[in-house]
Amino acid sequence: MSATIKQLRAFVVVARSHSLAQASAQLHTSQPALSVAIRNLEEAAGGPLFSRDSRQLVLTPEGREFLVRAEQLLNSWDQSLDAIQQRFRLERGQLQLAVIPAFALNRVPALLANFHLTYPQINVVLEDVVMERVVESVQEGRAELGISFRPDELGGMEFAPIEHDRFIAIMPEDHILAEKKAVRWRDLAAHPFISMNRGSAVRRWTDTAFDQCGQAAQYICEANQLSTIGQLVRAGLGISAVPSLCEAQMREYGLICLPLTAPAVMQEVGALFKSRGNLSAPASAFLELLTGQ
Repeated sequence: MSATIKQLRAFVVVARSHSLAQASAQLHTSQPALSVAIRNLEEAAGGPLFSRDSRQLVLTPEGREFLVRAEQLLNSWDQSLDAIQQRFRLERGQLQLAVIPAFALNRVPALLANFHLTYPQINVVLEDVVMERVVESVQEGRAELGISFRPDELGGMEFAPIEHDRFIAIMPEDHILAEKKAVRWRDLAAHPFISMNRGSAVRRWTDTAFDQCGQAAQYICEANQLSTIGQLVRAGLGISAVPSLCEAQMREYGLICLPLTAPAVMQEVGALFKSRGNLSAPASAFLELLTGQ
């Protein structure tokens, strides 16, 4: 038989009060129930913790030694329980996120500011990396939540949609296409084009769109970040197509952003995680903020 936290707490209160009556009042339990708890604890300990030779409850030598250890155990238990309760109440803890740069730059600051107002004690660790690294970070456990375009393969993860994104064309204000209300992919194919690096999902979607419109792109430069592409377009090196997530950022660069059609390239943006049931309290709260669920 092993001792329970309830028995340890009863033992400490009885030992400090030297009275079953006072202890039972303090613990809000009956004296017979308290006596049973003490006897069960003594049985688990292997011997008497109180002397029965007098009417007053007096600790045996073993009882005095055990009292010190019991109080240490209860203090440790109370501290541990308080710590985990604080985590469930979101009064402490950490939120680890892996986010594609476009979302990190254009959506996350406002989301985290809102989250911090509600849960100011939660520390946030933000990894802003390309889509492929977001997937790896969640799969390998470096981040509880990833925010990305929907991967072609989830690899056992779950995906909660946040919004739909549609690619837009970007160009300098003085570009010949800048006066149009919308452009087609075949229109872009007639001009030097700056693309994401080979192997990225955005490059794959771009290549597919050019294939579908029946025109080959005039790739002139590749970059690893959409922000870099925006700066290269700003410098007049060429034009490009980027997710509409980047529109505010591209307009800040002074670029013209136009709807892009024929074909319309649509992608879901959402949260990636291994299992909703295994998310920590901070991650669950942030996921609710992201998805409204």
